[in-house]
Formats: sequence, structure tokens, C-alpha cells
Amino acid sequence: MYLMLAAALLPVIILALYIGRMDAKPEPFQWLLRAFFAGVFICFPVGMVENFISGILFPTGAPQTLFGTTIQAFLVAAVPEEAAKLLALWLILRKNPYFDEHFDGIVYAVYIGLGFAGLENILYVLQSGESWASVAFMRAFLAVPGHYAFAIIMGYYYTKYHFVKRSPLNAVKIFLAPVLAHGVYDSLAMSGSVDPVAGSICFLILIYFCVKLQKAAQKKVLDLAQQ
Repeated sequence: MYLMLAAALLPVIILALYIGRMDAKPEPFQWLLRAFFAGVFICFPVGMVENFISGILFPTGAPQTLFGTTIQAFLVAAVPEEAAKLLALWLILRKNPYFDEHFDGIVYAVYIGLGFAGLENILYVLQSGESWASVAFMRAFLAVPGHYAFAIIMGYYYTKYHFVKRSPLNAVKIFLAPVLAHGVYDSLAMSGSVDPVAGSICFLILIYFCVKLQKAAQKKVLDLAQQ
């Protein structure tokens, strides 16, 4: 059990430490904890919302087509999860006296995203039975970095809106950009559940997408870390 928990949380800890070290003026530890546990907490209402939406869209069970899994990826997973993360980010930052630098938006968004990813990862690993090691390995290189990148995108545009230009376009990007990235990721990842051949092709595309996603996220990190 302890080994399973360690495997699930290790990538979360590594990414949290990395983004913290990139902050030239580190945030107070108690505020980072608030953000992290806000991400943990939202898993529960998000799960209920996802089950509700899934029951409406797929009343007879799991989707059986690639179109269905794409709808599931965006409307059941990406939209509710990113909406909850954005609400948590707004609640954390709206009266936060330490939200005073450009990079802070990314830091708090990442800690919320990693809190969410951490609990999600634990649940997946614990429920995977004897294959827990392979599940933990795959999620350490795909799912957890995925949530990390989605959070960076959200935090980046939140900062741009708050500190640079309060335009409607920047406001829309705060939510729409991470939803698109999350939806594409999940669409590719879910495809194998309905079509093994398409799933194999989509998995290769997913690897390429994740590499590009991490490069784009790192570029945003470096952009704001220098300001």
C-alpha cells in the first residue's frame, strides 16, 4: 500500500518542487497548501458532476464510438474539471495579498492542478490491482504532467488578464485554452476503449501531443519566471 501511494504521489511532488523552485519570490507555504488541498477537495464535487453529465449524455453506458469518446473527453471530463480548477484558483487568489508577481498565477494554478492530479492518481493506482505499477508508470509520464501543463496554461492567462491586459480575449483564454488541451489529451487517450486500431494510432499521436504540450508549458513558465 505504501509503495503504491509513493508511486502515485512521486510525480506530483517532483513537479510541485520544480515549479516552486522556479519562483524567484517563493509563496508562503501555507498558501501553497491551501491551493494544493483546494485541488484535492474539488475532486469530490467534480466526480459527482461528471457522473451526472455522463448519465445524461450516455444513459445506456460508456460511449461506443470515437465521436462518443470525444464528447466524453470534452463535456464529461475537460469542462467540469477545468471549471472547478478555475473556480478554486479564483477563490485562492481573489484576496491573496501574496499574488503580486506575474509568476504567481502559474504557481497557484499548478498547485491546485497537482492537488487534483494527486488524488486522481492515487485512486487510479489503488483501483488498478496487480497492474498498479504499469498504471503508475504511465500516469507519471502522461496524466500527471498533463494536469501540470493544463494548470500552467490556465495560470499563464490568468496572470496575463490580471496584470497585463483585462481584455475579453485573455479572459476567455483562461478557461478555453486548458479545456482544449485537456479535451484533446483525453480524446486521444480514450480512443482505445472503443477501437483498438485507432487507439494504437491515437496513442502515438498522444505521445507527440504531450511532448509539444510540455514544451509549450515550459515556454510559458520561462516567460513569466523572467518577469
